[in-house]
Amino acid sequence: MATSIQCDEMKRKSTGSKKITTKPKTHDDYLARVSSDKRAALQKLRRAIKAAAPKAEECISYQLPAFCLNGKFLVAYGAAANHCAFYPGSVLTDLKSELGNYDTSKGTLRFPPEKPLPAALVRKLVKLRMAEKM
Repeated sequence: MATSIQCDEMKRKSTGSKKITTKPKTHDDYLARVSSDKRAALQKLRRAIKAAAPKAEECISYQLPAFCLNGKFLVAYGAAANHCAFYPGSVLTDLKSELGNYDTSKGTLRFPPEKPLPAALVRKLVKLRMAEKM
């Protein structure tokens, strides 16, 4: 069964009054806060990660849904204003030729929510990341 790391509540000042904003505590909590189109793309990504790394545990890292394996960070995903993102780390350089159609930067793969990442690509990246972490 997947476990999640708990986060504390964060207080934020706003125009003279205090608002209490909670950080996401689970993947489901995070996904409930994003738009439906991004949620669908990220849920597909989540399933592909789980399939590629069934022993990985769900957690929250830097307020993003993440997976850790044997206590070590594996990958994460999230939503931004204009895209979704997958964070598999430095293994992106290993598949550079397959990522030509995607916006990438050091450790980040961005994609539009209407074009979710193919499960086969996610599987390759997760497997490479697991091999790197072993």
